[in-house]
Amino acid sequence: MDLMSVQAPPEGAYAEADGVKYHYIDLGEGSPTVFLHGGGPGCTGWSDFGQVAPLFAADRRCLLVDILQYGRSAKPVIEGPMWDYHAAKTVALLDSLGVARADFVCNSWGGTIALNLAAKYPERVRSLVITGSMPVFHGPLAPLPEGGRRGRNARDVYYGGTGPSRQKMRELIARLEWYDPEAIPEGTVTLRHEQSLDPEETALAGASDNPRGDWQDLAAELGAIGAPVLFLWGMYDAFLTPDYPLMLARMVPRGNLHVMDRVSHHPQEERPYDYYAAVTGFLDQRHG
Repeated sequence: MDLMSVQAPPEGAYAEADGVKYHYIDLGEGSPTVFLHGGGPGCTGWSDFGQVAPLFAADRRCLLVDILQYGRSAKPVIEGPMWDYHAAKTVALLDSLGVARADFVCNSWGGTIALNLAAKYPERVRSLVITGSMPVFHGPLAPLPEGGRRGRNARDVYYGGTGPSRQKMRELIARLEWYDPEAIPEGTVTLRHEQSLDPEETALAGASDNPRGDWQDLAAELGAIGAPVLFLWGMYDAFLTPDYPLMLARMVPRGNLHVMDRVSHHPQEERPYDYYAAVTGFLDQRHG
């Protein structure tokens, strides 16, 4: 499998955004492109996109953001609708960075944030690429409630019992995120495991209340998204089969679907060069 080596993350920078602090990595120059990562234990902007971002940075400004409650960003307790909270804070981050309008390239949790942002703040979004996200829970192709809990169950298993370990992190990535377990870079396992030990992340994972906010179904919001959207999906996504993003692509006015073979939930890591080719082909179109 053609993989770029996993490098140690750059130092990055911090920005204040409406009362919270974000950590982000800023690479390259050109059209601003915001990368938002998934919600698995230890995920960060770099752990999810560090293998592919240098390709994009050749001709784009790449902002790899640690979502709130992850990485080096602030870890506030969220009250009220969770996707509304994340969307508003992400817009405040764009304001802080002087970015008026951007493309968004997102995985899982981050993609749901971006879809809601595109519906609520359409002037800030040029186009979106969404992988492995779960914004709606209705319709014949939507996940059953137990499917929607797979991520939370995996987090509970990882942090439960004897607590986090490097072996448990490898097993989680192999079971839910990668098609070929033998191809998982040791550097990725190390990055994710070490970040997952952050005391604030551990506290959030073990909280008995609901520190991540109230879950929202975005069915109504999808129809309001005017920006073109590419749903780029793994043929063997462990959470959602390609039938689901086909439904999503028909729910947004300008939806497109690309299904990639030999990948699961993290195609940007599993096949970075092919992912880059598909995504840039979409982003470089003249979206009117």
